[in-house]
Amino acid sequence: MRNTITSLVLTTVLAVPALASDQIRIGVEGNYPPFSQVAPDGALSGFDIDIADALCDRMQVECTLVQQEWEGMIPALSANRFDMIVASMTITDARRERVDFSDPYYDVPSRFIAAEGDFTSYSPEDLAGQTIIVLRNSPRADFLEENYPDSRILAVDREPAVYLELAAGRGDIAFGSSVVSAEAFLNTPQGEGFVQVGDPISLTRAGEGGVGIAMRKNDDALRERVNAALAEIMADGTYDEMASQYFEFDIMPEAARDALN
Repeated sequence: MRNTITSLVLTTVLAVPALASDQIRIGVEGNYPPFSQVAPDGALSGFDIDIADALCDRMQVECTLVQQEWEGMIPALSANRFDMIVASMTITDARRERVDFSDPYYDVPSRFIAAEGDFTSYSPEDLAGQTIIVLRNSPRADFLEENYPDSRILAVDREPAVYLELAAGRGDIAFGSSVVSAEAFLNTPQGEGFVQVGDPISLTRAGEGGVGIAMRKNDDALRERVNAALAEIMADGTYDEMASQYFEFDIMPEAARDALN
């Protein structure tokens, strides 16, 4: 169960505003390392936070981070609690019915994770009757519902809990982010004895995939500013410099990388 404060407003100014009235509130989460996490003193850090910081700098606006539980992200955006979401939100058709998205700003595959030696394959037949742990209301959960009808699905409220439940023996295998499973679980003492199973899985489908910044429907002016700022930080090396602090492989979306070459 999530225990973080859902309406904590962090008053740290991320960039000097162009105009005193030019301000943007950004919804962030804080429970998804290495993309976002909260230190004991309440400070937020991670790749999503760095992206928010860089975008605010390029748009020359004053930004306020609003920490929000994942389940309430889109409702809070719709209720005007903040103006956009920078919280590793995968672009899907279902979400596009409720929000508009920026261009994708990163893309990573998914992986199955289990105790070493338990599984060599993740086919639906091999996992029939097994309990698979996954993040609730995520594209990965949708993927399991569609492709693993004979498996039991244990849905949890935040990504780190996927691996905590696996380590506690409450499921047979987990399905999560290839980055988060490696950085926040397998490379820690809790992850000893667990491994990624099989090859990475891309959940990208036609018109879907990649992680974007969500905004209210028809907020075209903000979306255009965000896309322009994203293009700038990708083109001048700022994006790669930030990403290299967290990842040993390229997470820039393939289309964005191709556009630079």
